Amino acid sequence: MVGSRGFFAVLGVATLLGSAAAEEQSVPTGPDRADYVVVDKSDRKLYLYKAGRVLREFDVSLGQMPNGPKQREGDFKTPEGKYFLDDRNVNSDYFLSIHVSYPNEQDRARARAQGVDPGGQIMIHGLPNEPRYDVRHYLDTDWTDGCIAVSNSDMVDIWLMTRESTPIEIRP
Repeated sequence: MVGSRGFFAVLGVATLLGSAAAEEQSVPTGPDRADYVVVDKSDRKLYLYKAGRVLREFDVSLGQMPNGPKQREGDFKTPEGKYFLDDRNVNSDYFLSIHVSYPNEQDRARARAQGVDPGGQIMIHGLPNEPRYDVRHYLDTDWTDGCIAVSNSDMVDIWLMTRESTPIEIRP
């Protein structure tokens, strides 16, 4: 359930995205559309690249146990590896979300060998629509279950500057 603040935020973004979608139909690619995303876990940064050049850089929060790659569901780790952005959700519990294609085949094989569930539902997303803490908590700590979180304003930019099937590399 989206609270009133979340509702108005989603409504505003939906309006913005609607006009962006109409614009996209007439112009297939924008000049600032990323063709590659890199998350550097050690620096807590997300980079949007186009043709090998950094377009934008964003601060991120990670899973509560950020060191090392995700091994199984519930380990609170953010994955490491090469994936794709493969779905978008305006009705998320967080301010927008873009799904990361974790687990890939390597992740599933490793989990099978360990006899565990690899987990899933790894997203890039904004802040919770129904926050339990002051906003500074979300911007200054690693607080997710394994996702990559950014400020809401940064999430709008990432949403508009990426498309489904954009490759993403999550580095240690």
